[in-house]
Amino acid sequence: MSAVDHLTPRLWQEATRHLLAKAIGEFAHERLLVPVKDGDAYALGAAGAAERYRFAARRFRLDHWVVDPASITRTAGGVERELDAAAFFLAFRGELGLSDAVLPVYLEEVAATVNRGAFQLSEDQPTSGALVGAGFQAIEAAMTGGHPCFVAGSGRLGFTAEDYRAYAPEAGAGVRLMWLAARREHAMFASSPELDFEWLLDTQVDADSREYFASVLTDQGLSYEDVYLIPVHPWQWRNKIAVTFAPEIAAGRLIPLGEGHDEFQAQQSIRTFFDRTDPGRDYVKTSLSVLNMGFMRGLSTEYMEVTPAICDWVADLVHGDPTLKRHGATVLRERAAVGYRHPAYTAGAPKGSPYRKMLAALWRESPVPKLAKGERAATMASLLHVDRDGKPFASALIRRSGLRPADWLRGYLDAYLVPLAHCLYRYGLVFMPHGENVILVLKDGAVERVFLKDIGEECAVLEPATEVPEAIARIRAEVPDEVRALSILTDVADCFLRFLAPILHLDGVLSEDEFWRTAAESLKDYQTAHPELAGAFERFPLFDDAFRLSCLNRLQLKNNQQMVDIENQEESLIYAGRLDNPLAPWR
Repeated sequence: MSAVDHLTPRLWQEATRHLLAKAIGEFAHERLLVPVKDGDAYALGAAGAAERYRFAARRFRLDHWVVDPASITRTAGGVERELDAAAFFLAFRGELGLSDAVLPVYLEEVAATVNRGAFQLSEDQPTSGALVGAGFQAIEAAMTGGHPCFVAGSGRLGFTAEDYRAYAPEAGAGVRLMWLAARREHAMFASSPELDFEWLLDTQVDADSREYFASVLTDQGLSYEDVYLIPVHPWQWRNKIAVTFAPEIAAGRLIPLGEGHDEFQAQQSIRTFFDRTDPGRDYVKTSLSVLNMGFMRGLSTEYMEVTPAICDWVADLVHGDPTLKRHGATVLRERAAVGYRHPAYTAGAPKGSPYRKMLAALWRESPVPKLAKGERAATMASLLHVDRDGKPFASALIRRSGLRPADWLRGYLDAYLVPLAHCLYRYGLVFMPHGENVILVLKDGAVERVFLKDIGEECAVLEPATEVPEAIARIRAEVPDEVRALSILTDVADCFLRFLAPILHLDGVLSEDEFWRTAAESLKDYQTAHPELAGAFERFPLFDDAFRLSCLNRLQLKNNQQMVDIENQEESLIYAGRLDNPLAPWR
């Protein structure tokens, strides 16, 4: 099959419609574009451009717009034109604040995102009903929406058309990782206290590869005691390491060992791999120097040196808390990390530079060994999945469970929302709990509990009274009181539940009002059960009439090379007024 077989006029137009529907909805939500009523529809006109768009849409709480892709029409100079994603962004560049420097790169990201849509439309995709009985990785590869908020969410700039089919998560292809040996004096290895490099060799590298790699080292006069092994994304090896790190290879500080035998599958986060050969082995997260959704997706050797310690501390706290234990919240620890300290780039590139993030990896626990009989795993992103027939996966799960929709939702929120609220109020501990960072544990279609992942780079402790070991002090963050509750109101309500509520409403499964009433009751029942935290509930309220609107697309539109400063994310955020709180009517 050719790498461009999916690039047909019909599929491209259909994918363009879906992207523009999302763009109009999210830019209206972030108050960058202001649609006006036009009869029984809405219209948008671009200032300074003879472009006008008309479309049908439904509006929901949190100022959420559901735009009908099939309804979108475009007129230019009074003449109806074919939809064109680039033309849309060129027309509205002023309203979107796209600078001369950002615009061309953003247009490339948009084209790549439409390309993803066309590719998936060209494939035989399982129905939502079929996905209910599908395996963990089949569900992972079937997701079509990407991040629900970001419009240009699948840039992957640097991938060729062939790379896309080989490494894109939705391609679901098997991948073998390249392995390098790095002399220990130039490398970093960190792990949980009970683990070491020998553990990694014994449990995370298949026996045949382990034996072959040892023979390569022997030929160099080395043994495993002299080196650390680093798994490398095949794209990274070809495009970065074999070229940019050529002096290190020539000097013998890095020794290419070849591919391992295990077959991996890229996850939605694109640089993280699930071991399909042995699902009980850890995920492997690799450096990948492609630009995707506002960041170059590298991994910092320096930053990861304390990642296992952070994850151990968070896991001990979460797993030792009676409330969190009762709700089944489980942390998937990033329990080992490895990285190479390139002498030239360590000396010559500033802290945070992509040049210092090109050769590193980490190992994260797989959920598979933690599943009980009858339990299945699925990415939480799947709850927002709607198949080509317009059927939501969440609705199919509800039908499979046999529960009343409100009872199914309550079970999910008790497993997901309540533990996050408890972490905030009891410890000031917050996560980045979007759909790709949470794994659902399902039993007969119902959500039993959740796994939280991507801890090392994404968690923070906002409460000064919570004791944090000095070694992991970087996870402390000082934010104003009004910002603390946004870890729930923005990251959960606005960035995830805002999408799920209309999906269930439009499918006739559960009304929007019933959805938010159930969410409010879940939180109120939690608060009633914890009177000792009443002061925190009052200080960081979740039921105020409104809260600040944090805008993710505005970040990417402003700087799509690095949206935020990872070490000071709060200072980077952009707000645009306030949103009516959908929980407030039921406080």
